[in-house]
Amino acid sequence: MPATVAEPDAVIANIETVPLHIPLKVGSTPGASLWGDTLSAADSLLVKVTTRDGTEGWGEAFGFRAVDSAKLAVDELIAPLCIGRDATRIGPLMLEIQRKLHVFGRGGALMYGLSAVDIALWDIAGKRADAPVSQLLGGGVTSMPCYASLACYADPALVRIAVRRAIDAGFHVLKLHEADVSAIRAAREEAGPGVELIVDAGCSWTVSQVGRLAHELQAVRLKFLEEPLWPPENFDGLAELRKSTGISISSGENASTLMEFERMLAAEAVDFVQPSPAKMGGISELCKVFPLAAVRNVPVMTHSFYDGPGLLAALHATAALGNADSMIEWRLFDLEAFIYGDALTPKAGRISVPQGPGLGIDPDPAVISAYRRTPTAPDSPSRHDAQRVFEDVHQGL
Repeated sequence: MPATVAEPDAVIANIETVPLHIPLKVGSTPGASLWGDTLSAADSLLVKVTTRDGTEGWGEAFGFRAVDSAKLAVDELIAPLCIGRDATRIGPLMLEIQRKLHVFGRGGALMYGLSAVDIALWDIAGKRADAPVSQLLGGGVTSMPCYASLACYADPALVRIAVRRAIDAGFHVLKLHEADVSAIRAAREEAGPGVELIVDAGCSWTVSQVGRLAHELQAVRLKFLEEPLWPPENFDGLAELRKSTGISISSGENASTLMEFERMLAAEAVDFVQPSPAKMGGISELCKVFPLAAVRNVPVMTHSFYDGPGLLAALHATAALGNADSMIEWRLFDLEAFIYGDALTPKAGRISVPQGPGLGIDPDPAVISAYRRTPTAPDSPSRHDAQRVFEDVHQGL
Protein backbone atom coordinates (compact mmCIF):
# COMPACT_ATOMS: atom_id res chain seq x y z
CA MET A 1 0.00 0.00 0.00
CA PRO A 2 1.48 3.41 -0.94
CA ALA A 3 2.31 5.80 1.85
CA THR A 4 -0.30 8.43 2.64
CA VAL A 5 0.65 11.83 1.27
CA ALA A 6 0.07 14.68 3.72
CA GLU A 7 -2.06 17.62 2.69
CA PRO A 8 0.41 20.50 2.32
CA ASP A 9 -1.65 22.74 4.61
CA ALA A 10 -1.79 20.06 7.34
CA VAL A 11 1.96 19.67 7.73
CA ILE A 12 3.32 20.54 11.17
CA ALA A 13 5.35 23.72 10.76
CA ASN A 14 6.22 24.72 14.32
CA ILE A 15 6.01 23.52 17.91
CA GLU A 16 6.38 26.08 20.69
CA THR A 17 6.62 25.40 24.41
CA VAL A 18 4.96 27.96 26.69
CA PRO A 19 5.79 27.70 30.42
CA LEU A 20 3.44 29.64 32.71
CA HIS A 21 3.84 30.71 36.34
CA ILE A 22 0.57 32.01 37.83
CA PRO A 23 0.78 32.97 41.53
CA LEU A 24 -1.95 32.42 44.07
CA LYS A 25 -3.82 35.59 44.97
CA VAL A 26 -2.47 37.56 47.88
CA GLY A 27 -4.61 36.72 50.89
CA SER A 28 -5.75 33.30 49.62
CA THR A 29 -5.98 30.47 52.14
CA PRO A 30 -2.48 30.15 53.68
CA GLY A 31 -0.66 26.92 54.36
CA ALA A 32 -1.34 25.24 51.02
CA SER A 33 1.17 22.64 49.88
CA LEU A 34 1.54 19.78 47.43
CA TRP A 35 3.87 16.79 47.71
CA GLY A 36 5.65 18.42 50.65
CA ASP A 37 6.34 21.72 48.86
CA THR A 38 4.73 25.04 49.82
CA LEU A 39 2.24 26.07 47.15
CA SER A 40 2.55 29.70 46.06
CA ALA A 41 1.79 29.41 42.34
CA ALA A 42 0.64 27.08 39.58
CA ASP A 43 3.37 26.19 37.11
CA SER A 44 2.10 24.86 33.79
CA LEU A 45 3.57 23.89 30.44
CA LEU A 46 1.44 24.61 27.38
CA VAL A 47 2.49 23.46 23.93
CA LYS A 48 1.33 25.20 20.75
CA VAL A 49 1.49 23.25 17.49
CA THR A 50 1.06 25.23 14.26
CA THR A 51 0.43 23.76 10.81
CA ARG A 52 1.59 25.26 7.53
CA ASP A 53 -1.79 26.93 6.96
CA GLY A 54 -1.60 28.66 10.36
CA THR A 55 -4.00 26.39 12.27
CA GLU A 56 -2.96 26.35 15.92
CA GLY A 57 -3.56 23.58 18.41
CA TRP A 58 -2.91 23.79 22.13
CA GLY A 59 -1.81 21.01 24.45
CA GLU A 60 -0.63 20.70 28.04
CA ALA A 61 1.96 18.62 29.87
CA PHE A 62 1.72 17.85 33.56
CA GLY A 63 3.44 20.74 35.27
CA PHE A 64 4.65 21.85 38.69
CA ARG A 65 8.31 20.82 39.14
CA ALA A 66 8.21 18.84 35.90
CA VAL A 67 7.76 21.90 33.66
CA ASP A 68 11.43 22.35 32.76
CA SER A 69 11.97 18.63 32.16
CA ALA A 70 8.88 18.30 29.98
CA LYS A 71 9.84 21.45 28.07
CA LEU A 72 13.27 20.00 27.36
CA ALA A 73 11.70 16.73 26.19
CA VAL A 74 9.44 18.55 23.74
CA ASP A 75 12.08 20.99 22.48
CA GLU A 76 14.94 18.54 22.10
CA LEU A 77 13.36 15.12 21.49
CA ILE A 78 9.73 15.29 20.39
CA ALA A 79 9.43 18.43 18.25
CA PRO A 80 12.24 17.49 15.82
CA LEU A 81 10.38 14.24 15.07
CA CYS A 82 7.12 16.10 14.40
CA ILE A 83 8.15 19.03 12.21
CA GLY A 84 7.22 18.38 8.59
CA ARG A 85 4.86 15.52 9.47
CA ASP A 86 1.14 15.18 8.74
CA ALA A 87 -0.87 16.64 11.64
CA THR A 88 -3.95 14.64 10.65
CA ARG A 89 -2.28 11.25 11.24
CA ILE A 90 -2.21 11.55 15.01
CA GLY A 91 -2.21 7.89 16.00
CA PRO A 92 0.53 6.71 13.64
CA LEU A 93 2.75 9.69 14.47
CA MET A 94 2.39 9.29 18.23
CA LEU A 95 3.11 5.55 18.00
CA GLU A 96 6.16 6.16 15.85
CA ILE A 97 7.55 8.68 18.35
CA GLN A 98 6.84 6.39 21.31
CA ARG A 99 8.75 3.58 19.61
CA LYS A 100 11.58 5.89 18.57
CA LEU A 101 12.05 7.34 22.08
CA HIS A 102 11.13 4.34 24.25
CA VAL A 103 14.77 3.85 25.28
CA PHE A 104 14.46 7.06 27.34
CA GLY A 105 11.54 5.72 29.35
CA ARG A 106 7.82 5.08 29.00
CA GLY A 107 6.64 7.68 31.50
CA GLY A 108 7.60 10.85 33.31
CA ALA A 109 8.59 14.09 31.59
CA LEU A 110 8.99 12.48 28.17
CA MET A 111 5.45 11.13 28.20
CA TYR A 112 4.14 14.40 29.67
CA GLY A 113 5.60 16.25 26.69
CA LEU A 114 4.23 13.74 24.20
CA SER A 115 0.83 14.07 25.87
CA ALA A 116 0.86 17.81 25.24
CA VAL A 117 1.67 17.39 21.54
CA ASP A 118 -1.04 14.75 21.12
CA ILE A 119 -3.67 17.00 22.75
CA ALA A 120 -2.62 19.88 20.50
CA LEU A 121 -2.99 17.68 17.40
CA TRP A 122 -6.51 16.71 18.45
CA ASP A 123 -7.27 20.41 18.88
CA ILE A 124 -6.08 20.96 15.31
CA ALA A 125 -8.15 18.01 14.08
CA GLY A 126 -11.30 19.51 15.55
CA LYS A 127 -10.53 22.95 14.14
CA ARG A 128 -9.94 21.51 10.67
CA ALA A 129 -13.21 19.58 10.91
CA ASP A 130 -15.03 22.58 12.43
CA ALA A 131 -16.22 20.30 15.25
CA PRO A 132 -15.53 19.89 18.97
CA VAL A 133 -13.20 17.04 19.92
CA SER A 134 -16.05 15.32 21.77
CA GLN A 135 -17.92 15.09 18.47
CA LEU A 136 -14.88 13.59 16.74
CA LEU A 137 -14.91 10.94 19.48
CA GLY A 138 -18.54 10.05 18.80
CA GLY A 139 -20.53 12.85 20.39
CA GLY A 140 -21.76 13.04 23.93
CA VAL A 141 -23.15 15.22 26.67
CA THR A 142 -22.64 19.00 26.72
CA SER A 143 -22.03 19.32 30.46
CA MET A 144 -20.48 17.14 33.14
CA PRO A 145 -20.61 16.95 36.94
CA CYS A 146 -17.33 18.05 38.48
CA TYR A 147 -15.72 18.00 41.91
CA ALA A 148 -13.47 20.51 43.64
CA SER A 149 -9.91 19.25 44.05
CA LEU A 150 -8.17 21.06 46.91
CA ALA A 151 -4.52 21.50 47.80
CA CYS A 152 -3.07 19.92 50.95
CA TYR A 153 -3.47 22.00 54.11
CA ALA A 154 -2.64 19.42 56.84
CA ASP A 155 -3.88 21.73 59.63
CA PRO A 156 -7.50 20.76 60.40
CA ALA A 157 -8.47 24.42 60.87
CA LEU A 158 -7.17 25.31 57.40
CA VAL A 159 -8.86 22.24 55.92
CA ARG A 160 -12.16 23.47 57.32
CA ILE A 161 -11.67 26.88 55.67
CA ALA A 162 -10.84 25.30 52.29
CA VAL A 163 -13.80 22.92 52.50
CA ARG A 164 -16.21 25.72 53.36
CA ARG A 165 -14.92 27.80 50.45
CA ALA A 166 -15.52 24.91 48.04
CA ILE A 167 -19.03 24.29 49.32
CA ASP A 168 -19.85 28.00 49.10
CA ALA A 169 -18.65 27.89 45.48
CA GLY A 170 -21.37 25.35 44.71
CA PHE A 171 -19.49 22.05 44.81
CA HIS A 172 -21.17 18.96 46.25
CA VAL A 173 -18.19 16.62 45.87
CA LEU A 174 -14.73 17.53 47.20
CA LYS A 175 -11.30 15.95 46.96
CA LEU A 176 -8.76 16.37 49.75
CA HIS A 177 -5.03 15.84 49.31
CA GLU A 178 -4.47 14.73 52.90
CA ALA A 179 -2.90 11.78 54.67
CA ASP A 180 -3.56 12.82 58.27
CA VAL A 181 -6.77 11.39 59.62
CA SER A 182 -7.43 14.44 61.82
CA ALA A 183 -7.49 16.65 58.71
CA ILE A 184 -9.79 14.21 56.91
CA ARG A 185 -12.09 14.05 59.92
CA ALA A 186 -12.20 17.88 60.09
CA ALA A 187 -13.27 18.00 56.45
CA ARG A 188 -16.16 15.62 57.09
CA GLU A 189 -17.27 17.59 60.14
CA GLU A 190 -17.21 20.86 58.17
CA ALA A 191 -18.88 19.42 55.09
CA GLY A 192 -21.65 17.57 56.90
CA PRO A 193 -23.33 14.40 55.66
CA GLY A 194 -24.67 15.81 52.39
CA VAL A 195 -21.30 16.38 50.69
CA GLU A 196 -19.28 13.54 49.16
CA LEU A 197 -15.59 13.39 50.05
CA ILE A 198 -12.67 11.91 48.13
CA VAL A 199 -9.25 11.53 49.72
CA ASP A 200 -6.07 11.44 47.66
CA ALA A 201 -3.52 10.10 50.12
CA GLY A 202 -0.59 10.67 47.76
CA CYS A 203 0.76 7.09 47.95
CA SER A 204 1.51 7.62 51.64
CA TRP A 205 0.79 4.26 53.26
CA THR A 206 1.47 0.53 53.27
CA VAL A 207 -1.27 -2.07 53.22
CA SER A 208 -0.88 -2.69 56.95
CA GLN A 209 -1.01 1.04 57.75
CA VAL A 210 -4.28 1.43 55.86
CA GLY A 211 -5.59 -1.60 57.69
CA ARG A 212 -4.94 0.13 61.01
CA LEU A 213 -6.64 3.31 59.74
CA ALA A 214 -9.55 1.52 58.12
CA HIS A 215 -12.06 2.08 60.91
CA GLU A 216 -11.43 5.83 60.98
CA LEU A 217 -11.54 6.08 57.19
CA GLN A 218 -14.77 4.11 57.06
CA ALA A 219 -16.29 6.53 59.59
CA VAL A 220 -15.84 9.53 57.24
CA ARG A 221 -17.74 7.72 54.45
CA LEU A 222 -15.49 8.39 51.46
CA LYS A 223 -16.70 8.31 47.88
CA PHE A 224 -13.32 6.73 47.21
CA LEU A 225 -9.77 6.62 48.53
CA GLU A 226 -7.24 7.56 45.86
CA GLU A 227 -3.75 6.13 45.62
CA PRO A 228 -3.37 5.13 49.27
CA LEU A 229 -0.34 2.86 48.75
CA TRP A 230 3.33 3.20 48.02
CA PRO A 231 4.32 2.30 45.40
CA PRO A 232 1.30 3.28 43.28
CA GLU A 233 1.74 0.24 41.04
CA ASN A 234 1.09 -2.14 43.96
CA PHE A 235 -2.11 -3.33 42.31
CA ASP A 236 -2.34 -6.52 44.37
CA GLY A 237 -2.15 -4.40 47.53
CA LEU A 238 -4.96 -2.16 46.29
CA ALA A 239 -7.08 -5.21 45.52
CA GLU A 240 -6.44 -6.52 49.03
CA LEU A 241 -7.56 -3.20 50.53
CA ARG A 242 -10.78 -3.22 48.53
CA LYS A 243 -11.64 -6.65 49.86
CA SER A 244 -10.50 -6.22 53.45
CA THR A 245 -11.81 -2.72 54.18
CA GLY A 246 -14.82 -2.29 51.90
CA ILE A 247 -13.53 1.19 51.02
CA SER A 248 -13.81 2.14 47.35
CA ILE A 249 -10.34 2.56 45.83
CA SER A 250 -9.12 4.57 42.85
CA SER A 251 -5.80 4.81 41.05
CA GLY A 252 -4.29 5.54 37.66
CA GLU A 253 -2.84 9.04 37.52
CA ASN A 254 0.67 7.58 37.75
CA ALA A 255 0.09 4.84 35.19
CA SER A 256 1.78 5.72 31.92
CA THR A 257 0.89 2.90 29.55
CA LEU A 258 -2.18 1.01 28.47
CA MET A 259 -0.67 -2.23 29.77
CA GLU A 260 -0.44 -0.76 33.28
CA PHE A 261 -4.17 0.01 33.15
CA GLU A 262 -4.88 -3.47 31.85
CA ARG A 263 -2.95 -5.03 34.75
CA MET A 264 -4.63 -2.74 37.28
CA LEU A 265 -8.10 -3.68 36.05
CA ALA A 266 -7.26 -7.38 35.77
CA ALA A 267 -6.10 -7.36 39.39
CA GLU A 268 -9.48 -5.88 40.41
CA ALA A 269 -7.47 -3.16 42.13
CA VAL A 270 -9.88 -0.24 41.71
CA ASP A 271 -13.49 0.85 41.84
CA PHE A 272 -12.64 3.94 39.76
CA VAL A 273 -9.80 4.21 37.24
CA GLN A 274 -8.04 7.56 36.78
CA PRO A 275 -6.03 8.02 33.59
CA SER A 276 -4.40 11.45 33.32
CA PRO A 277 -4.37 12.81 29.74
CA ALA A 278 -1.48 15.22 30.39
CA LYS A 279 0.62 12.36 31.78
CA MET A 280 -0.14 9.18 29.86
CA GLY A 281 -0.09 10.10 26.18
CA GLY A 282 -2.88 12.60 25.61
CA ILE A 283 -6.29 12.00 24.11
CA SER A 284 -5.12 9.15 21.87
CA GLU A 285 -4.06 6.96 24.81
CA LEU A 286 -6.80 8.19 27.15
CA CYS A 287 -9.52 6.99 24.78
CA LYS A 288 -8.14 3.44 24.92
CA VAL A 289 -8.74 3.20 28.67
CA PHE A 290 -12.51 3.68 28.45
CA PRO A 291 -13.32 0.37 26.70
CA LEU A 292 -10.87 -1.52 28.92
CA ALA A 293 -12.67 -0.19 31.99
CA ALA A 294 -16.13 -0.71 30.53
CA VAL A 295 -15.48 -4.43 30.11
CA ARG A 296 -15.06 -4.67 33.89
CA ASN A 297 -17.80 -2.14 34.70
CA VAL A 298 -15.29 0.27 36.26
CA PRO A 299 -16.09 3.98 35.80
CA VAL A 300 -13.37 6.21 34.35
CA MET A 301 -12.77 9.22 36.59
CA THR A 302 -10.05 11.11 34.74
CA HIS A 303 -7.27 12.81 36.68
CA SER A 304 -7.10 16.46 35.59
CA PHE A 305 -5.23 18.38 38.29
CA TYR A 306 -4.48 21.17 35.80
CA ASP A 307 -6.58 23.90 34.24
CA GLY A 308 -5.43 24.21 30.62
CA PRO A 309 -5.78 22.02 27.51
CA GLY A 310 -5.19 18.90 29.64
CA LEU A 311 -8.40 19.65 31.52
CA LEU A 312 -10.28 20.17 28.25
CA ALA A 313 -8.88 16.88 26.93
CA ALA A 314 -10.32 15.08 29.95
CA LEU A 315 -13.60 16.93 29.57
CA HIS A 316 -14.12 16.15 25.87
CA ALA A 317 -13.08 12.51 26.15
CA THR A 318 -15.25 11.88 29.20
CA ALA A 319 -18.22 13.67 27.66
CA ALA A 320 -18.00 11.32 24.67
CA LEU A 321 -16.89 8.06 26.29
CA GLY A 322 -17.67 8.21 30.02
CA ASN A 323 -20.69 6.86 31.85
CA ALA A 324 -23.15 8.17 34.44
CA ASP A 325 -20.61 7.77 37.26
CA SER A 326 -17.85 9.76 35.56
CA MET A 327 -16.92 13.19 36.91
CA ILE A 328 -14.39 15.89 36.05
CA GLU A 329 -11.71 17.01 38.49
CA TRP A 330 -11.66 20.82 38.89
CA ARG A 331 -8.51 22.12 40.56
CA LEU A 332 -9.72 24.73 43.05
CA PHE A 333 -6.80 27.15 43.33
CA ASP A 334 -7.33 30.83 44.07
CA LEU A 335 -5.04 32.10 41.30
CA GLU A 336 -4.40 35.63 40.05
CA ALA A 337 -5.61 34.52 36.62
CA PHE A 338 -6.76 31.41 34.78
CA ILE A 339 -5.57 30.06 31.45
CA TYR A 340 -9.01 30.46 29.89
CA GLY A 341 -9.97 33.60 31.79
CA ASP A 342 -13.66 33.44 32.63
CA ALA A 343 -14.55 31.21 29.67
CA LEU A 344 -14.43 27.96 31.67
CA THR A 345 -16.06 28.13 35.10
CA PRO A 346 -18.12 25.47 36.91
CA LYS A 347 -21.58 26.37 38.12
CA ALA A 348 -23.38 24.47 40.87
CA GLY A 349 -20.99 21.54 40.55
CA ARG A 350 -21.24 21.17 36.76
CA ILE A 351 -18.97 22.24 33.92
CA SER A 352 -19.95 22.85 30.30
CA VAL A 353 -18.16 21.08 27.49
CA PRO A 354 -16.98 23.83 25.11
CA GLN A 355 -18.74 23.40 21.77
CA GLY A 356 -16.38 25.41 19.58
CA PRO A 357 -14.06 23.67 17.12
CA GLY A 358 -11.26 21.54 18.58
CA LEU A 359 -10.97 21.83 22.35
CA GLY A 360 -13.52 24.63 22.08
CA ILE A 361 -11.56 27.55 23.48
CA ASP A 362 -7.99 28.78 23.27
CA PRO A 363 -5.86 30.12 26.12
CA ASP A 364 -6.42 33.79 26.93
CA PRO A 365 -3.63 35.74 25.14
CA ALA A 366 -3.55 38.28 27.98
CA VAL A 367 -2.84 35.52 30.50
CA ILE A 368 -0.12 34.06 28.27
CA SER A 369 1.47 37.48 27.89
CA ALA A 370 1.36 38.33 31.58
CA TYR A 371 2.35 35.01 33.12
CA ARG A 372 4.65 33.41 30.59
CA ARG A 373 7.73 32.34 32.46
CA THR A 374 11.01 33.66 31.14
CA PRO A 375 14.59 32.69 32.03
CA THR A 376 14.64 35.49 34.63
CA ALA A 377 15.45 34.70 38.25
CA PRO A 378 12.50 33.52 40.37
CA ASP A 379 12.41 36.74 42.41
CA SER A 380 12.87 39.17 39.53
CA PRO A 381 10.55 42.21 39.35
CA SER A 382 8.90 40.84 36.20
CA ARG A 383 7.40 38.02 38.23
CA HIS A 384 5.89 40.37 40.77
CA ASP A 385 4.55 42.68 38.06
CA ALA A 386 2.62 39.92 36.25
CA GLN A 387 -0.74 40.89 37.73
CA ARG A 388 -0.30 44.51 36.64
CA VAL A 389 0.69 43.43 33.11
CA PHE A 390 -2.36 41.17 32.92
CA GLU A 391 -4.68 44.00 33.96
CA ASP A 392 -3.01 46.44 31.56
CA VAL A 393 -3.40 44.09 28.60
CA HIS A 394 -7.10 43.60 29.35
CA GLN A 395 -7.60 47.36 29.61
CA GLY A 396 -5.88 47.87 26.28
CA LEU A 397 -3.08 49.99 27.76
